[in-house]
Amino acid sequence: MRIYVKVAPRSAKNEVIKISEGEYKARITALPVDNRANEMLVELIADHFGVAKSSVKILSGKTAKIKLLEIGKSV
Repeated sequence: MRIYVKVAPRSAKNEVIKISEGEYKARITALPVDNRANEMLVELIADHFGVAKSSVKILSGKTAKIKLLEIGKSV
């Protein structure tokens, strides 16, 4: 499954909000420095969908606020 996620770093809490089918907003407390925000995003999305962190891949937008993620079964 592929989804678009708009990321809001430096938020007060970590949460995932469904906007529409295939579109989410993620608020994360991490700063967008040294890939910390992306790592926390992967953890948060994995927890939200009940999959392993290895199942979540950032396909595009690694340095952008809007990212395309692929969520699949862990290998």
